[in-house]
Formats: sequence, structure tokens, C-alpha cells
Amino acid sequence: MAETGFKKWIITITVIMASLLELIDTTIVNVAIPHIQGNLGATLEDIAWVVTGYAVANVIILPMSGWLGGRFGRKNYFMASIIIFTIASFLCGNSTSLDELVIFRILQGVAGGGLISTAQAILIETWPREQIGTATALFGLGAVVGPTVGPTIGGWITESELGWRWIFYVNIPVGILAFLLTYTFVRETPKDEKKPIDWWGIGLLAVAVGSLQTILEKGESEDWFAKTYIIVLTVLAVVGTILFIWRELSTDHPIVNFSIMRHRSFSVGMFTSFILGFGLYGSVFVFPVFCQNLLGFNAQQTGELLFPGGLCTIIMMPFIGKMLNKGVPAQFMATVGMFLFFVFTWMLSNSTLATGEHDVLIPLLIRGVGMALLFVPLTTLAMADLKGPEIGQGSGLNNMMRQLGGSFGIAALTTLIHVRQGLHRSNLLANINPYNPAYNERFNLLMHGFMAKGKSMLDATQMAYAAIEGTVMRQTLLLTYDDAYWVSGLIMLFSIPLLYLQPFKKLKAVADAH
Repeated sequence: MAETGFKKWIITITVIMASLLELIDTTIVNVAIPHIQGNLGATLEDIAWVVTGYAVANVIILPMSGWLGGRFGRKNYFMASIIIFTIASFLCGNSTSLDELVIFRILQGVAGGGLISTAQAILIETWPREQIGTATALFGLGAVVGPTVGPTIGGWITESELGWRWIFYVNIPVGILAFLLTYTFVRETPKDEKKPIDWWGIGLLAVAVGSLQTILEKGESEDWFAKTYIIVLTVLAVVGTILFIWRELSTDHPIVNFSIMRHRSFSVGMFTSFILGFGLYGSVFVFPVFCQNLLGFNAQQTGELLFPGGLCTIIMMPFIGKMLNKGVPAQFMATVGMFLFFVFTWMLSNSTLATGEHDVLIPLLIRGVGMALLFVPLTTLAMADLKGPEIGQGSGLNNMMRQLGGSFGIAALTTLIHVRQGLHRSNLLANINPYNPAYNERFNLLMHGFMAKGKSMLDATQMAYAAIEGTVMRQTLLLTYDDAYWVSGLIMLFSIPLLYLQPFKKLKAVADAH
């Protein structure tokens, strides 16, 4: 039963606040990694588990969250997730060793997986079915803006006198407030305590999804299948996935109810959510690396650049929700969103070494509008036909696919950058030879310039070689990042036909059907 008036809005604010906790924490830590590494005396390889542990735990819980909400009651499960997440945040900030931080980040990820999908399920049931577009738009404020503003907040806190521990401590007051509001205003839901627990399903899900997420997080840094444990995890992911699907289709009380896949809009929506995650998280990954490694921006400057695009998304969300409620086809809006994302990547793929803050502002604003046009219609299309317990199950699976899409995007773009960097460097070095007049002219100009500053011929020669090497490296990185942008845009553009596999429906008709 939908809520009305003040209670509807206070529940909406509560669940958005709680989901923001989880979504901001997916990216807020990334910019603080060097500071945490130095403070705890960890290697770069080891400190990466602070991010990996959170992501793996998060993606394991997401598909189970619908079942957990049904088992213990959606309100109880949501409150428990908020409490555990808040306590884990305090413990992360209070960590004195890397092992402690990784363990508490895993605990944070377990609780976070319950926050986002349960928040979406509560929100959809709080609003009338004919206003599902508005509800999805409001939830999208957190889902799209959270990962975008995370680096901004993380960069500001890290660069300030507060230090990296406060990126966790800031969750505590928000978590307490979200818990109190949930306890006071969110309605209780029935519990399915009598149903037996599918322990085999839980175990196989943890093995399959956990192995896959770990491969995606660590594959590139471990040179993929050069490491034995990556091969073992790959086998576990494949076998575990097959056995898990077989188990859930054959048991009477599955952890993940695959019967909701009978809804064509939801089945196709799983794929479009995957593509959305690829674009959302992939672009947030590439852009900061591009700015900091090539353009010389610091973490705070990079975060500040992303903020206007996030603000643009916030402004657009309510209007898109209203357009959906008035019957504008979600497929049309999502098509425009995918095209705008392609425009964003195309513009950044033409970047040069002289690109500055003003040059990236317009593309980022276009991305902000595109993401708003993508998230709301895609989520609405996927969830529109679900009802009752299916909402919780569908929310968990849909959010899991978006998270996995992001992990695939980051892994694929990282590998692309690695491969293309070697190729571009080889092509550029082919021009560094004494038979190339342009190279000879540049080299002699540099060498004489250094000699004019009082350097010996030997030192000037070495410095000229070093300067040319630096130029080659910067041009290599530029061409590589341009490729990453271009590939991201093409994937989004070629995914447009998927949208038209979903049936055209007006939200009013969906509401009447329910």
C-alpha cells in the first residue's frame, strides 16, 4: 500500500540518505588510497584489497537482499544493514593495520549490499504505481550522483587537515539519523520465517559471484591468467554459476527467484543495467586517472570537475520522472541518454595535452544529462512489471548487474589501456631515429638549449633524450586514454537496439494492471 503526504516524503528522504551511504563509499576511498597506504605502511598491491574486499562483499549480498528482506522483514533487514554499516564505518576509521581495515571494509560491503536494493524496494512500494517514474528518479539521485561525488568528497577530506580516517567517520551521523527515521516511519512487512533456508544456494552464490568479482578487480594487476589463483577463481566462477542456476531452478525455496525473468522487460533490463554500470563506473574510473596522470590535476581538483555534471543529473532527475509519468516512452529517453553519453566520450577522445578544466566542463555536463536520461528510464523499464516480493528480488538482481557492469567496465578499460599503451608507444618510437628530419631537428634544438644553460655536451645529450622520452610517454598516455573514451562511447551507442526489445508501456497502464 502506497504512502501519502509527509510520510511518503520522509521515507523517500530516509532511503535516499541510506543508499547514498553505500554508493558514495564505492568511490570515496579511491582518491585516499595513497594516503592510507603511507599511513599503514602497505604496498600498492595489498592496499587495493581495501577497494576489492568492499566490492566483492557488496556484489555477493545484492542478489540475496530480496530473500533476506523477505526472511527477516524488509524494515528489520534495512535497519540492521544501516546499523552494521555505521559500526563498520567507525571501525574502518579506527583501524590501526591493513588487515583490520580490509576486514571492516568487507563488513561494510556486506551491509552496503543490503542498503541499496532494499532502499529501492521500499521506495517503489512507498509511491503509487503510476508514479514509479518519479520514485525511480529520486532513487537515481543516489545511484548516479553517489559514485560521481564520492571522489569530490574524498578528495576534499583527504587534502584537508581531517585526514583519511574521516572519509569513514562522516558516515556515522548520517547512519544514526537514517536508522532513527527508518524505525519511526518505514512500515513493517511480512516475514517468511517458516520457509527452509537454501544453504547450498547461499554457498554457491558466494563462490560464483565472489570469484567473478575478485577476478574483475584483480585480473589486470595480476596479469590475468599468469597467476594460478586467477585460473582457479575462473573455474570456480564458471562451475559455481552453472551449479547455482541449476540449484535455484530446482529447489522450492530459492535464494534468488529466477522466475521473475519471465517478465521480458526485466530480462532485457538486466542487460541494459549492465551497460549502464559499464558506462557509469567506467567513465568515473578513466576520467580521474586521465586528469591526474596526464593533465596534472590533484585529487580535489578532479573531484571538483565531476561535481557540476553530478549537479546537472540532480536537476534533470525530477523532470525525467514527470515525463515518464506523462507517458513519454522510456525507450526514447534512454536512446537520447545513450547518444549523449557517446557525445561525451567522443568529445573527450579528442583531448590534447593542452586540454584544461574549461575544455572538459561541457562534456561532463553532457554526461550528467545523459546519465539522468539513462538511469531513470532503464530502471523503470526493468522494474515496472514486478509486484510484491518480486520487487525486492528484482531490485537486488538489477543492482547486482549494474555493479557487475561497472566491474567489467573498469577491468576491460584497464586492460585496453595496458594493451593500447604498448601499441602506441611502439608506433611513436618508430619515428625516433636519426633518419627522421623532424626528430633530428627536435633533438638538436633540445640539446643546444640545455648547452646554452651551461650544461656539458654529454649532460645536454642525456637531458635531450630524457625530454624526448617524456614527450613520447605523455603522447602515448594521451592516445591510450582517447581510445578508452572512444571504446566506452561505441559500446553505449551499439547497445541502443537492446532498448527496443522491451515492450512499450505507459506507467498508468502498469498501475491499473496491478
